[in-house]
Amino acid sequence: MVGLTRTVRFSVNSGSAAAPPGAPAHNSFAAHPPMAGIGRHYELDIRCRGDVDPRTGYFINIKDIDRAARATAIPAIADACAADPGASPASVLGGVLPALDRAIRNGGAVESVRWRLSPYYSVEMSPRTPTVALLRQQFEFAAAHRLHVHTLSDEENRRIFGKCNNPRGHGHNYRVEPCVEVPVGGAPSFTLDALERITAERVIARFDHTHLNEDTAEFDTARGGVNPSVENIAKVCYDLLAPAIAAASPGVRLRSVTVWETDKTSATYPA
Repeated sequence: MVGLTRTVRFSVNSGSAAAPPGAPAHNSFAAHPPMAGIGRHYELDIRCRGDVDPRTGYFINIKDIDRAARATAIPAIADACAADPGASPASVLGGVLPALDRAIRNGGAVESVRWRLSPYYSVEMSPRTPTVALLRQQFEFAAAHRLHVHTLSDEENRRIFGKCNNPRGHGHNYRVEPCVEVPVGGAPSFTLDALERITAERVIARFDHTHLNEDTAEFDTARGGVNPSVENIAKVCYDLLAPAIAAASPGVRLRSVTVWETDKTSATYPA
């Protein structure tokens, strides 16, 4: 059993700017249909799961995924943009999933679809759990920290943490991405605005432009805090957000938090 993910990029253009049906895809890497005038750029991460054909070495042909997305998902999303631009993305994606799943290998192959409405905001759903959506949004805060464990010797701290043990500390622009599980159906129970408000209050206002070791109880080991590694920062953010998100609306829960310390290093809690 393998999992295969195909990203399908496309633009939603209005009126005469829309590409005619069947137009050739000259650059599907960037988007097809391509952008024309002032349009919208979206991505669908379509994750499929199944067994590899021992004869071909394929589980599924990625061109079949592309064709299915362009025949089912993209027209439905474009119609929603024109007819009801204020619609919940989860309700639109939920309506797309059954037809998309049927169009790929006669159904059952699609494990999940993640609709990236922007580089930082996405909604993910699965045909297996159509009443649930995963809402993700990224945030940023700037902070300094020092990796240092008081129960270790200075020499051992320097050996383990290297330059990150600099007594004056050093800084990062941290990115934080909560992943929230929300019920689908009826009026939206938890909105992007609610996620932004809670995260801004509970995490960003608390840590932005601080020295984590010196200015925050969560990471001041002299006050019982934890060493501000990216692993611990992800867990602390989760612990701060989870109760506030659960209290915001029935049936909503925080699934995980991912924190990027740099573009190359991130941690997710729970894993």
